[in-house]
Formats: sequence, structure tokens, C-alpha cells
Amino acid sequence: MPKSQVRKKKVYTPPSDVRPTTDAATRGKPSPIWLPITAVTLIVFGIAWLVVYYLSGTAYPVASWQYWNLAVGFGSMVASLILLSRWR
Repeated sequence: MPKSQVRKKKVYTPPSDVRPTTDAATRGKPSPIWLPITAVTLIVFGIAWLVVYYLSGTAYPVASWQYWNLAVGFGSMVASLILLSRWR
């Protein structure tokens, strides 16, 4: 039995005015080394702050701040997420 012809599809190439450029200027520089180190430090600090706050029965780290201790713990973790969103 004769074999049917195989059709080859043409590879789609977008027009040059729509095509993204891949030069080094558009990719940007890699992140500095301090960025992931600072982000991980902030995450650990925030978790440690909250753990100490709850385990001490809300007496430590700063008793006069009351529930603002939660804001410090969660705020440091949110700051680390903001830093990690800038990481390349």
C-alpha cells in the first residue's frame, strides 16, 4: 500500500515589530547577594518574634506593644516577600 505524504507545518515566526527582544538590557542585572540573605533573615525574625510572643503569654518581646507585636512579626514576613519578589 502506498504511504501518504507527510505534511510539514511551517514554524510560526511573529512579525519583527511584535517580537520580544532578548538582549542583555531587557533581562536586567542579577540580584545582589544581600537580597536573599536579608529576605530569609526577615522571615526567620518574623517567625521567631511571633513564636516568642505566643509562648510567653503575650508578655514578651515588648509587653507594652500588646497586639502590635503581631504587626511586627507579620510585617517583617511581608517585607521579606516584597524583597523576594525583586529577586532575579
